[in-house]
Amino acid sequence: MESTHTRPRLTEIQVAELDLAAPAGPVLSFGPAPDPDGPAVRSGDVYALVRLRGRPVATVVCRVPPGADPAQAVAAAARDRLADLPPEPGPPGDLPRTSVVVATRERASQLARALDSLIAQDHPDFEIVVVDNAPSTDATRDLVQSKYGDLVRYVREPVPGLAVAHNRGVAVADGAVLAFTDDDVVADPHWLSALTAPFAADPGLGCATGLILPALLRTPAQILLESHGGFAKGFAPRDYDPARPPADEPLFPFTAGSFGSGANMAFRASVLRSVGGFDPATGTGTPAKGGDDLYAFVSVLAAGRRLRYTPDALVWHHHRETWQDLRNQAYGYGAGLTAYLTATLARRPALLPALLRALPRGLAHARAITAHRDDPAGAASRSPGEHGAQSHPWPRVLSRLERRGMLAGPLGYARARLRVRGVPLPWDPKADRRREPAEESRRRESAEERSR
Repeated sequence: MESTHTRPRLTEIQVAELDLAAPAGPVLSFGPAPDPDGPAVRSGDVYALVRLRGRPVATVVCRVPPGADPAQAVAAAARDRLADLPPEPGPPGDLPRTSVVVATRERASQLARALDSLIAQDHPDFEIVVVDNAPSTDATRDLVQSKYGDLVRYVREPVPGLAVAHNRGVAVADGAVLAFTDDDVVADPHWLSALTAPFAADPGLGCATGLILPALLRTPAQILLESHGGFAKGFAPRDYDPARPPADEPLFPFTAGSFGSGANMAFRASVLRSVGGFDPATGTGTPAKGGDDLYAFVSVLAAGRRLRYTPDALVWHHHRETWQDLRNQAYGYGAGLTAYLTATLARRPALLPALLRALPRGLAHARAITAHRDDPAGAASRSPGEHGAQSHPWPRVLSRLERRGMLAGPLGYARARLRVRGVPLPWDPKADRRREPAEESRRRESAEERSR
């Protein structure tokens, strides 16, 4: 039996926001999940998103001494941190018609919180599609129909699995861009506009991802996950171009986890459909445990399209709260990683030579990551706030679970493929390629020629 000393004793970190350029001076407020009956931000540990004129630019973790002004304490820590700011984005073009797809299963209360934030988006032209995946009750349907009416479209998908549910959303959505998020997020009001603006600016773009920050850091499991990277990919925009592989990523494009995460991603609809969408044998709800988003990222890059990470597109994620949740998550991350690589081999054999060349370095890289987590000195070597929260040693039991998941991922994918055998793709990829507007093709080719 696992001893209790493997579970770190960590205390709550308050999640807050602060805009350094507010007209009346820095004002500190709770993040996306305030306690309406609780006090304002108080002394103690604070994790704060720093904004400049509303734009997210950094996170800081600091301790507010008793009796100190929390806003001034956090502002001082933020100014110390902000030596270099990411460049201001250019003005967006005409934002494309967008469909937001949210797959869910029996989590109506969380879904309502997410939908409330999605309805409040400042994007000028979008729809919301909820895909109810293998429901055992009518709770989700009743919520959508009774509370949201015509504001949200409800679709039922009886086959379990996140990728299957996403593919159902792809089939029914009418947007030129398809955005995906989860039922356990709160989207910043500017999220959808920021996530879809790159598609207007770059006709050769196939995918965009955004910033994911923690909505709460109340439990040891939530704090540990965020301390060791969470889902955030930093505050610097980045482009991934298959024609110009990044020099600092020798395993590109197989390190797909560095591109973004499934809770905050968008695709050009014609591109996603033309590459076959999401592999239905991957994702939560299948024996593969995950990897559906990673497979889609690599599929888009393998098709010659670019991917852009844009930190201005922000969602707040409610991390799982319990130790058992974190154990399951560690195992699932490992399984999803190797399941996605197996899916890439099985469905895109043309990538096999490149994958085989990268495999030894990839396995060494994965072992180095988990070994670094195991080493308390590795945690101590990171400065507070480098990954968004204070550094704490990663329990060895979680690293072992992650490695076990890596070993199980290929078999899990094979089992999942047997389960979904015969499940048809809900659209015709070849037909979608034929429907891609000629004008869009010409613009893309022109932009690619200029970039060369």
